[in-house]
Amino acid sequence: MNLDDAVIPSLDELLASARVVALPLATRFRGIDVREALLLEGPEGWTEFSPFAEYDDAEASTWLAAALDFGWRPQPEALRTAIAVNATVPAVAAASVAAVLARFDGCRTAKVKVAEPGQTLADDIARVRAVRAAMGPEGRVRIDANGGWNVDEAEHAVHAMADCDLEYLEQPCTTIDELAELRRRVKYLGIPIAADESVRKASDPLAVARAGAADLLVIKAQPLGGVRRALAIVAEAGLPAVVSSALDTSIGLAMGATLAAALPHLDYDCGLGTASLFTSDVVVPPLAAHDGMLAVGRVTPDAARLDELAVSAERHAWWIDRLTRCHALLTH
Repeated sequence: MNLDDAVIPSLDELLASARVVALPLATRFRGIDVREALLLEGPEGWTEFSPFAEYDDAEASTWLAAALDFGWRPQPEALRTAIAVNATVPAVAAASVAAVLARFDGCRTAKVKVAEPGQTLADDIARVRAVRAAMGPEGRVRIDANGGWNVDEAEHAVHAMADCDLEYLEQPCTTIDELAELRRRVKYLGIPIAADESVRKASDPLAVARAGAADLLVIKAQPLGGVRRALAIVAEAGLPAVVSSALDTSIGLAMGATLAAALPHLDYDCGLGTASLFTSDVVVPPLAAHDGMLAVGRVTPDAARLDELAVSAERHAWWIDRLTRCHALLTH
């Protein structure tokens, strides 16, 4: 990524404020029960570095660039003071849907995880129908497969859930070619295709737009290198965008809200309400939805919560080592 205008403080400056925390989840999500994150305090305020554990240093360094941009540089002008957000429903049993949705105050849209390893299409259908029933006819329901289907499986699943009036399909397949083929097959249904991993995990985040493989982009501030870089990608792609979280703490969600607030057009509810998936957060109260809206602005962690949620010495050392390696990649 282009770091010509980046602010890269010294490693010693980063280590001086680094705090590593582990936030417990109310429901298992993305294969984890606890979300770890490294928090830093820069001259502009607190920021977050939290690439998932399985990401290599090259990919994780882009997340660090985002953290440094947010903590050490003023951010683009906000065009709105609050962001409409969706509820997020993990791959739970249909009977648990109501309890999950109850954690999200006033959200008019729900994103439902599907194609979970070890589950069946019948599980997905039951979950999505339970969400549709709970949201009512005026609610919006979108599904996210995280690339878990091939084209035939995705086409079959879309037809099986067509009666649920889906708002869009997020990353139903893995590759851009698969997305383009599925988009061609289901276009007559009028259900848009959204690209997530094909943007944030791609060496060329614009390839999916050039290929005509998606109708909208799901963008995340940390994986794309920060608010400015994400805004530039959306502008060049020329497609509508939904801002989503990477299961961030409230610090990272504030970065996402800053991105959403700066977009010239914001036609979809954003996936920034995920603080409601945690049982505890570093900010009191957490940056969660109220009447379906998330406030825009920086937040500050609570000192007591930083202590309560601190990771073990072993995990702290693991994150500091990772920070050190990623910092070296950005500076050499």
